[in-house]
Amino acid sequence: MTDKLSLITALGSKLIDATATATAVMISPTTFTDETGWVLKPEGFCFEDICIPARQAVDDDGRVDLAEFARLTDRPFVIDVDNAAASLGATFSDRGGDLNSLQAPDFKLPDLSGEIHALSDYKGKKILLAAYASW
Repeated sequence: MTDKLSLITALGSKLIDATATATAVMISPTTFTDETGWVLKPEGFCFEDICIPARQAVDDDGRVDLAEFARLTDRPFVIDVDNAAASLGATFSDRGGDLNSLQAPDFKLPDLSGEIHALSDYKGKKILLAAYASW
């Protein structure tokens, strides 16, 4: 069924039109390009001068299956149909490079009073980052 879905990518979170099941999120080629930077061409998925075959990631109507695209490009992908949300992560090789560099990516978070702080605001200063996950 076509509905609105919150898609979370490295570019941020956006409400998009999508058809979602427990194993697939089908989106238009235009939305695919807007949200990933990749372009669907006759030769497959292309980003700058790199192209990979699309295989089963494109249906007969030309819609892109984000779950299959994630598999083809070695990215983590999670679908939560009940909450109409999906997340497409960065490639494992990109994340591995980030981890090896020991450099934290810039991010913004609110403090307890709601004021937004960016990691880059503290460049050159010593800070302590504490992370917690309930799982």
